[in-house]
Amino acid sequence: MKNSVQGLHHVTVMAASAQRNIDFYSVVLGQRVVKVTVNFDDPGTYHLYYGDQVGSPGTVMTHFPWQGAARGVRGNGEAVATAYSIAAASLDYWRERLSEHGFVPTESQRFGHTVLSAEDPDGTLIELIVDERAAGLDVPVPWPASPVPAQHALQGFHSVTLWVGSVKPIADLLVGQLGFEAAGQDTDPEGTRYRFRGAGAGVGLYVDAVERPGKPRGRFGAGSIHHVALRTVDDSEQAEYMATLKQAGYQPTPVQDRQYFHSIYFREPNGVLFEIATDAPGFDADESVDELGSHLMLPEWFESKRAAIEQRVPRVVNHEYNVEIGGGTSGRPVQAVSPAQSSESTAPRQPTQARDADTLRAGRPLSEARVALILVHGRGGSAADILQLTDVWNQSVYAYLAPQAPSLAGQGPSWYPQSFLAPVEQNQPALGTALGRLEALMAELAAAGIPAERVMLGGFSQGACLVSEFVARHPQRYGGVFVYSGGLITLEHSGNLAGTPIFMGNSDQDAHVPLERFQQSAALFTALGGKVDARVYPGMPHTIVQEELDAVGRMMQALAFESV
Repeated sequence: MKNSVQGLHHVTVMAASAQRNIDFYSVVLGQRVVKVTVNFDDPGTYHLYYGDQVGSPGTVMTHFPWQGAARGVRGNGEAVATAYSIAAASLDYWRERLSEHGFVPTESQRFGHTVLSAEDPDGTLIELIVDERAAGLDVPVPWPASPVPAQHALQGFHSVTLWVGSVKPIADLLVGQLGFEAAGQDTDPEGTRYRFRGAGAGVGLYVDAVERPGKPRGRFGAGSIHHVALRTVDDSEQAEYMATLKQAGYQPTPVQDRQYFHSIYFREPNGVLFEIATDAPGFDADESVDELGSHLMLPEWFESKRAAIEQRVPRVVNHEYNVEIGGGTSGRPVQAVSPAQSSESTAPRQPTQARDADTLRAGRPLSEARVALILVHGRGGSAADILQLTDVWNQSVYAYLAPQAPSLAGQGPSWYPQSFLAPVEQNQPALGTALGRLEALMAELAAAGIPAERVMLGGFSQGACLVSEFVARHPQRYGGVFVYSGGLITLEHSGNLAGTPIFMGNSDQDAHVPLERFQQSAALFTALGGKVDARVYPGMPHTIVQEELDAVGRMMQALAFESV
């Protein structure tokens, strides 16, 4: 029997300016920059970690700075606030410190404790909760160079706050699956606040969920919390959680090597993204404790791209060492720079191409994306449905575009009226219009600076057939193609796909896509110069299985790496 989850490991947030982010968390809050690395799913973007002297689990706030990103909007289905513990004697100090730095703290009571709240420069809610229990713990490890006096230093995480439409799925997950305990209820301006306590004895023990039935969902952007990471001891315990979460229907991702810990990700029914992260290896795996945060650290698999990555990420200054990182200047010492002097412009670039109003969009805005994925739903499905696949892949570097099919008489949303095996003229003019939609989206991406070789296209069922036909009619080098339970509409094509990676998956007894047509399509894509991985799954129903999702996830990671 596995142990219960101990509490919080880290919290990851999106920011709009790398330097401004460093200035707030290391200068104003006095947290050490314990690691400067890149987003492993998007190596052209920083991943900045802040914590105590060594980056102890339960003290670490991390940020992905998407330069110039638009501000998010808080709402249901996400974490909306992160709270640190402070001593009662530090309350006046923090009131004054935040005010002196231009922030406007507010004060409230929660479960009988004083809460000081303020927004960081991107609008993320940061809370300081008086919690004398934390003062006697071994963590956090004091950072001697902190601009905050040791007696007033933040004492690691206290809690996170989730906004949800229903608290029941949160309780089912935290108490029913992860070993948290229900720890009471309190009133909140937004609704009823429910508290859950992890099994640990250290910092970061609490997850609060505020129930807000019928309230709108959040809109992800700068200042939004991307995910909440919960703490587990080691790989074997994490594997047990993965097995039980799969059995309970949460669909966790495969284990991801994050260099300093190992992670699995999953969403609960309200939409909150959780991670379960291991304590080891820790942030001193590739730097000594004395040098944490002084260099841009890359995992071994990115070292061959170091020069390009260092040029792409913006120049920042770590004030602990007064050293420049990124922007082609990594490691260069500088004169002491004030936070005001070191902040850079955050004005976003604007795309120039008109947008398809019937296409849903997620992930990176086109002005900030280097890679894109066009997702095409099947007959009777929706753009919103197929966009849910992005939760499984968890690839934040991509701009996602999902066109919505029109409703055809008696069929609901469909790209064309008949089977893809019917004579082409029976599916016109709807088929021509649908292919034109994909051509217009490709043109929009090209106008935004994302060429075909950095665009993936994929779909399921009727959408997979449409994608197949589009790619065969417009052969060139694409970033990738995937065909879930589909095949080519026509079999007479010529041209060169120039090594485009193509994944195809189908059942041996699919009632909609005959195995012979699937195999003919794979053979034609190969003849056109595609690098085809075609897999047949015996007895599989007309659906998508995890092996297919994992294969496409690997294609997406490879394209993100190539695009640095």
